[in-house]
Amino acid sequence: MIDQRLLEVLRCPLHPEGPVMNEQEDLLICSVCGKAYPVVDGIPHLLIEDGIDLAATEPKHE
Repeated sequence: MIDQRLLEVLRCPLHPEGPVMNEQEDLLICSVCGKAYPVVDGIPHLLIEDGIDLAATEPKHE
């Protein structure tokens, strides 16, 4: 869990002017692009190469 004050200033590295990121379990998720960034031991890993494309990992409905 990330301190609320820190969470209020964190932004997606791809959208630094965008809205704050959403915290879900051990991920920070960008509402603009849908990328998720891991939080390891309370430290957010906001490097672009650490981002996980959630749309690519969701099962496709046929």
